[in-house]
Amino acid sequence: MDSRLLDRLILELNQSSPQILTYAEAHKLQNLDVPTCLRMAELQTNLLGKGEEACHQLYRLLHLHAEAVYFSLPTRTPHPGNTEQAHKSPPERFVLNNRGPWFFVSCFGLAVGGALLYYYSDGALWDGARAVLAYTALGFSKPATSLLLLYAENMGKNH
Repeated sequence: MDSRLLDRLILELNQSSPQILTYAEAHKLQNLDVPTCLRMAELQTNLLGKGEEACHQLYRLLHLHAEAVYFSLPTRTPHPGNTEQAHKSPPERFVLNNRGPWFFVSCFGLAVGGALLYYYSDGALWDGARAVLAYTALGFSKPATSLLLLYAENMGKNH
């Protein structure tokens, strides 16, 4: 960061309407004998002690006077774990599965085949399905078993 930019930030933080930096703090931070990186670090620790509003004021001033510095801050660059930036980035294409269109076509064909078989078959097919359903119920919990057996009995009465 440039020394003149830091001096401008300190001056504006001193002259802001709710005064963030006192005159003594601003005078101490504008000491040109101290390197700019140390002055900036001291400014940041000073603002951290003053609260969140003071830090937001620094961010606002950086955004006004040095956009390149503002957008290169670690809180403004996207990180994998940063959820705030994930909402601001363009939405990604959602992929439900990676099996491709033929998997969808085969599953759809299986569903259509099952529906056609159900509507256009005679009742003899469902007698075997009832037996399979009754055997399948053996592996489930007691409420699920009773529900499947009840369904199998009702299925037998309907056909």
